[in-house]
Amino acid sequence: MVKANNQNNGYTAKDIYVLEGLEPVRKRPGMYIGSTGVDGLHHLVWEVFDNGRDEAMGGFADEVEVALLPDNRVRVADNGRGIPVEIHKQTRVSALETVMTTLHAGGKFGGESYKIAGGLHGVGVSVVNALSIWMRAEVHRDGGKYIQEYKRGKVFSKVKKIGPSKLQGTVVAFEPDPEIFKEINPVRDRISSKSDGSQREPISNGVRFDWQKIINHLRQQAYLVRGLKVRIIDARQYKNKIDDSKILFLNELKLPVDSRTFYFEGGLLSLIKYINRKEKPIHSKIFYAEKENGGIIVECVLQYIDDIAIKEVSFANNIRTDEGGMHLTGFRTALTRILNDYARKNGFLKAEEDNFTGDDVREGLTAIISVKLREPQFEGQTKAKLGNPEVRTAVETVFGEAFAEFLEENPNDARTIVAKVILSLKARKAARAAKESVLRKGVLEGLTLPGKLADCQSRDPSESEIFIVEGDSAGGSSKQARDRRTQAVLPLRGKILNVERTRIDKMLASKEIKALVIALGAAIAEEFDISKIRYHKIIIATDADVDGAHIRTLLLTLFYRYYLPVIEQGYLYIALPPLYRMQKGKEVFYAYSDEEKNKIVGKTEGFNIQRYKGLGEMNPEQLWETTIDPERRILKRVTMDDAEEADKIFEVLMGKEVEPRKLFIQTHAQAVQNLDV
Repeated sequence: MVKANNQNNGYTAKDIYVLEGLEPVRKRPGMYIGSTGVDGLHHLVWEVFDNGRDEAMGGFADEVEVALLPDNRVRVADNGRGIPVEIHKQTRVSALETVMTTLHAGGKFGGESYKIAGGLHGVGVSVVNALSIWMRAEVHRDGGKYIQEYKRGKVFSKVKKIGPSKLQGTVVAFEPDPEIFKEINPVRDRISSKSDGSQREPISNGVRFDWQKIINHLRQQAYLVRGLKVRIIDARQYKNKIDDSKILFLNELKLPVDSRTFYFEGGLLSLIKYINRKEKPIHSKIFYAEKENGGIIVECVLQYIDDIAIKEVSFANNIRTDEGGMHLTGFRTALTRILNDYARKNGFLKAEEDNFTGDDVREGLTAIISVKLREPQFEGQTKAKLGNPEVRTAVETVFGEAFAEFLEENPNDARTIVAKVILSLKARKAARAAKESVLRKGVLEGLTLPGKLADCQSRDPSESEIFIVEGDSAGGSSKQARDRRTQAVLPLRGKILNVERTRIDKMLASKEIKALVIALGAAIAEEFDISKIRYHKIIIATDADVDGAHIRTLLLTLFYRYYLPVIEQGYLYIALPPLYRMQKGKEVFYAYSDEEKNKIVGKTEGFNIQRYKGLGEMNPEQLWETTIDPERRILKRVTMDDAEEADKIFEVLMGKEVEPRKLFIQTHAQAVQNLDV
């Protein structure tokens, strides 16, 4: 509901603090938003949204709306207090202009305007301004409506009052600068190869926001602020048809648009139920605690499920900390200690038995840890990790006391949890024996590499690459086609074991997986050492059909679960072999989709067209020029742009339910080669 009162709670120009200028942002945008790729582009939206959300955290707003508009524009509106517009004493221009055009300027550096906020977002909105080709700020406060426009961080028009207003809040609209985000959504950089190796002209690219990515992020934010209504609107089809001059929120226009509205009173309890909505909990009561300790508000919720996967999500002032930090460390320490204490006290662990480890107590755990503090110390501008040491103590104390009490008051749930942890301990010991067996027979003790591996001559990992290919036929062609000095080939027979829900002792009993582990030479799981890996390019090369997509997914699951640093270091790739070879006279073309084939051949007169069903159908020369030759091949680097979304995809493809997996593979068999995981 739009608030029409004009109570500003002492939030005036004197609350805006200025630290330094704005110019470095366009020169080094990655320092401020992490990257100029997909994540950096969407980070602009998060920064503007966070300002409205922080108003809600302070009790000054209850609604934030994010709308995608034509021409790659984004509009974010809130019904908070409105950014102050009077002259700022230090800068001698409007406080609004100061906030929007000056790095490190905002109401969160001092004073009482924001007791808790998601970070120093005076940094954020000015950075968004600097990286936008156009931005407009619209403020409703003190009975008036004020606007100012900017271009690439510079003032385009002065702050001016354009009329009265009974509303209260802020609207910020912006259009990202394509000169900064020029690598967003590039179409593949070549569409065909000529017989002489030359390439056709590249296809252009453009900025594009990901609707589902925005929904996922903002849904999560709605869970974290009880009582906040978050609305997302996709109005990109309404070019020159939206008049927002007299409204705060676009939903008042009643346009037929795709929209989502999120509002959750349950907070983290609602969030954990959503995360585990398709899972089977092993205990009846969800653990929840919220308490202040040393000026830090700690909120924790956990639930064990019938699975081996670990899901830990942490927040600091509602900012998702993907790399964890002191709050997650404090939680893990307390969890291990409390469960060990309870198990020994109640006779589940004998005196001579080993303690539970952190891995034991976290298997099958879903946990959310959220802290709110006055001065968060984030590592990196994108706030991926929380560094405040006092937070560790606060979380360890609050969670430890509350969880110990929970176990005592819920003995049936406690016994179920401890029994699962004991099972994890036994599985860990069995897995350790299996790993030791594999590694004992590995390269470190002089055993030869797997017989099916055609290794490269180079021993320099930085120039060495290994092709993991599907089947003996493709393996034979690949071994003949490769550059023996730097390229290795490992053929795998059939579909490897699904490791999504398989413990490592059973996994290492698979001959195919064992061969891959030994070939990579860097051990696995907690013994994995990426500095010992033998190849810095690991290339998955499977057929462009449903079976190939399935095998590729099984391999991606293996790397995602047990070789995550390989993905993080950028060592994992997917080969994109062509679907068609077309020849007209002496000129040869390759196409990677039906659309490309049709574009090249037109009405097909004079063309000899060959459809490849698999890599094994190519002779070594064709395989070299399309898939193996570093000068002409197309590789897709596997990334972790959105680990949570990747996890959902893996769950669909590799989880318990057969129907969603079948439907996904049938739908995406042709397109899956273009997915980032």
